[in-house]
Amino acid sequence: MVLKSLITLSLGTFALGMAEFSMMGILPDVASALHISIAEAGHFIAAYAIGVFFGAWLLVLSYRLSPKTILLALATLIALGNIVAALSLGYTTLLLARFISGLPHGAYFGIGSIVATKLASPGRSAQAVAMMIAGMTVANLLGVPVATWLSLHLSWRLVFLLVTMVAIVLVFALKRYIPEMERLPNTGILGQFRFLKSAAPWLILAATALGNGGIFCWFSYISPLLTHVSGFSSNQVSLLMILAGAGMVVGNWCGGRLSDRYTPGEVAATLQGIAAITLLMIFLFAGIGWLSAALMCLCTFCLFAFSAPQQLLLLQHSPGGALLGAASVQMAFNLGNALGSYNGGLAISHHLGYQYPALIGVPMALLGCGCLLWFHRRYEYQTI
Repeated sequence: MVLKSLITLSLGTFALGMAEFSMMGILPDVASALHISIAEAGHFIAAYAIGVFFGAWLLVLSYRLSPKTILLALATLIALGNIVAALSLGYTTLLLARFISGLPHGAYFGIGSIVATKLASPGRSAQAVAMMIAGMTVANLLGVPVATWLSLHLSWRLVFLLVTMVAIVLVFALKRYIPEMERLPNTGILGQFRFLKSAAPWLILAATALGNGGIFCWFSYISPLLTHVSGFSSNQVSLLMILAGAGMVVGNWCGGRLSDRYTPGEVAATLQGIAAITLLMIFLFAGIGWLSAALMCLCTFCLFAFSAPQQLLLLQHSPGGALLGAASVQMAFNLGNALGSYNGGLAISHHLGYQYPALIGVPMALLGCGCLLWFHRRYEYQTI
């Protein structure tokens, strides 16, 4: 029963992963269909990210509801946002739909992490959270390529329709496989923010934003790097992105297991340090095709390997505000994505070459590693 419950939770992150990342692959088709520029179509990505930010605050108002009720409401919101997107006839409607689609993202990860840890057997909390996150990695591995194919050969609207169908299945699966649980302690609205008085959650959030931001400096421009610097063809890039997705799947699994064996802060700090070294190597050796591809897989491995421990750390260090704490990781994650993409773009706009975004990502990842080391020494090392 526990396995079915965790698979159900991962079905939700799969739907969210497709909704978030598929837009990158179908952007030209959407722009063409709506008669807008690529730059304007890029607003649909930003609208989703803004929805993620505001949606996390929904949990602050839902503390009186049971976890299962919250999950059902969020699954319904996923279906609503994506069916509106599928039926959108113009720029404004699709922009609104993307905002709605983003609202349940951080909130789902937040409440889903809490439910996963409650379902987990002793000593397996991180693995349970990793299994929930696994849906996101599978979405990158399989869902996004399928979505790109559907958009190219049939219609981009089918992508959002597919996510809607997954969300509807999720509603029924949640009803059947997620047990009723006690409501979280009622600390009131203000009580949910008290954990932010400690430096611990701020260090974790800073590390999440900086670590993800460092990797996304490079990952946001991975396609032109592979074609213009590493020497791969456009057709080969599609296959390479599947390899990148495989790195995410393996990284997520390893991150969960390592965090149950060692302290999560120590694991996350080590992985962010490895990511910084990998980004530096990408900058130096991007011109060697096979090595660039191998380093790509290692970097995406790290990206999701430190996701589970960071999610678990916020749960452990947000007493009285677990809902907001768990959801805030996704807020930091998306902030890092935006910051990394912007910083990496600065290098390209100054004509420094497509390998330079990776170099810009190195100090960001190192700063994130530093935050986690500080956290580990101050809040974990003393309790070992």
